[in-house]
Amino acid sequence: MILVREVFRLKFGRAKEAKAAWKDGAAILRRHNLPVGRALTDLVGPYYTFVLESTHNDLASFESSLKNDLAMKEFGQWYQEKFAPLVEAGRREIFTIVE
Repeated sequence: MILVREVFRLKFGRAKEAKAAWKDGAAILRRHNLPVGRALTDLVGPYYTFVLESTHNDLASFESSLKNDLAMKEFGQWYQEKFAPLVEAGRREIFTIVE
């Protein structure tokens, strides 16, 4: 099992907008019966950090999930129009879950 964290550094003061935008993005995924994961915001550390966290069986299932999300026109349009304009930078972290 792996944990994937999409870590976004938001533009200054845009956290509230990002949270609202993510609710719209999550609704799109739910309408298409796709997993949503969870969203996290910073309490300490770099300000305006927004994290999307999801779990997958392995890297292959993550890659398949990513392709499905990116291939969906509605989700891509949401990302380009509502979420990406709020983002300054980002990175992806992938961890093996040790139980």
